[in-house]
Formats: sequence, structure tokens, C-alpha cells
Amino acid sequence: MKKIVAGVTVSVLIGAGVMSSPSSAAADAAPGDIIITLGEDLSDEERETVLSEMDGGEQDTIIEVTNEEEHDYLGEYIPAAEIGSNAISSSQITIAEAGTGIDVETNRINYVTEGMYANALVTAGVEDADIYVTAPFEVSGTGALTGLIKAYEIETDVDIPEDQKRVANEELVKTGELSENHGTEEATELMARIKEAIGEEDVETEEDLRNLIERIADEIGITLTDEEMDGLVSLFERMQDLDIDWDHVQNQISQIRDNIDEWVSSEEAQGFVQSILDFFSELIDTVRGWFEGSGSESGS
Repeated sequence: MKKIVAGVTVSVLIGAGVMSSPSSAAADAAPGDIIITLGEDLSDEERETVLSEMDGGEQDTIIEVTNEEEHDYLGEYIPAAEIGSNAISSSQITIAEAGTGIDVETNRINYVTEGMYANALVTAGVEDADIYVTAPFEVSGTGALTGLIKAYEIETDVDIPEDQKRVANEELVKTGELSENHGTEEATELMARIKEAIGEEDVETEEDLRNLIERIADEIGITLTDEEMDGLVSLFERMQDLDIDWDHVQNQISQIRDNIDEWVSSEEAQGFVQSILDFFSELIDTVRGWFEGSGSESGS
């Protein structure tokens, strides 16, 4: 099972893009409200296993996601064979307190990372939620975003525009492609920092955008191919056409950074660092013991 430490690291990555229309409507959903999505093609046994894992039951709000829906949103960006013929990925969304950001945890998802989900969800307009994505066996997780967005719309009574959904799915796929060539953390950071920079700087032309992407990629240590660069320019041009409240973006980023500073100075963070130091200290003592033992044997 994978989880971002203290939910802070993911929040850093997703703080770079918040859509204006859902943020006001999300107030209709109360913190603690839960909705579960299940892949339509789960067997009865798999369904029970997934629900048990999420501490859910038939009394909870449950929606099903079909393979047809997955193909509808992903088919333009990845081959049908990669999407597959069954909807398996399942998820749970818990509405969180305003301003807490998105916290993502995954289990048995072997391709899409927590940061990739978080980035794409914010692009789609999701904010302030605890997300859990799982499956009864190892899957890529590419189809889970469809269910997460669908669940958020139902729980918050928000209609997310189709263009936002499609751009979010494209971002998820694009980040996955970049991660294969440049590393998952680097690709996720690149996407987040581009969105942050678009909110901070005047990006009026394609050349401005291209220069911005190239600069950030260089700072991270990524050398983009011409095809990768063209794909990112196309993606972020469409993203710029969406209804993004950039003032809200900046406020969100500021809040997230405050949370990071608070966590770094907390007892939890200090204990985490100390546990790492203790581990290496014990490891060094163990290795030293091996050599000392070897030396005494050879001298006898």
C-alpha cells in the first residue's frame, strides 16, 4: 500500500491548479461525506473484497463505472488494448475540510501514482478531498480517474465541463508517458510547476508557453524531445482556455506551503528523520562488526 507522507507532498504537487466553478459549489458537500466508485466488471467476491478494504458497505453511496466510460475519456490518448475490456479500478472520495487540499492513497495500482492522480483531479476541478484508489489485483489505474470525477460531481452536485474532464484525463496520460522517460517524481513535478508558473507569469503566446516549459524542464533536469514539448504545449494551451481562478490558485499554493513548513517542524517529521538516522547508525555498526569479526578470525 502506498501513501504520501502526511498528505503534504501530494498537496504540493496539486496546489498549482484549481478550477473556479467547482470551488464554490463544493460547499454543498459536508466534510466527512463519502462516495464509493466500483468498476462495473468486478465479480461479487471482488466487490465485497474492495468494499471491505474501504470499510464500505451497500449502505454507502455507491456508483458504478463502466468500461465504456473509460474508453470514452481515455480512448483519444491511449490505445484501446491498454484500457482493456473490463472496468476494475475502484475508489473512495471523502470530502475534507476546506483548504486542506487533496490527499491520495493507492493500493495495487502499479502505474498511476498518487501525485499523478492529484494533479489531474485538480485540473478537473476537484479540491479538498481524501482519495483512495484500489483494485482486487494489480492494475494500471488509468481508468480510476473517470470514476473519481464522476463521484465528485455527484457528491458535490457540480457539473464539471466535458473539456475539463478530457484535459484532466489527457494530463494523467501525458504525465505517465513522461514518467517512463524521465522518472515519475520529475514528470509529476514538471506538470505541477508549469501550472504554478502559468498562474504567476504572463503567458500570452505559444512561444511564451514553450519557453516557460523549457525553462522549468531544465531546472528539474529534464531534456524534453520535440514530440514531448509539442504535446505539453498543446495540453497547456487547452488548459489555459479553461475557467481557472488563478487568484485562488495562488492562495492555495500559499496555504500548502504553510502546511509544509508546519509539518517539517512538527514532532512527527522530526521523529521520521530521527528514525532514518537511527537506521543508518545501526547499519554502520553492523557492518563495522562484520569487519572486526573477520579481522579477529584471521589473526588467530
